[in-house]
Amino acid sequence: MISYEPFYRTLREKGVTEYQLIYKQGFSANILYRMKQGKTITLKTLDTLCFILDCDVTGIIQYVPDAE
Repeated sequence: MISYEPFYRTLREKGVTEYQLIYKQGFSANILYRMKQGKTITLKTLDTLCFILDCDVTGIIQYVPDAE
């Protein structure tokens, strides 16, 4: 399973709010909603977030193995 927990940690560390992503960077509120729901995002979206937050992929997502 892919977790977006690092994304929210990166936002806090960088001092960026979701409001700033939406209204200053033009980021889609729908994508943020999808991420909160744990749904998939595109690689383009991942690339955009990495660019905006000046981080690598591990600052946005992490792989968490499913419990068996």
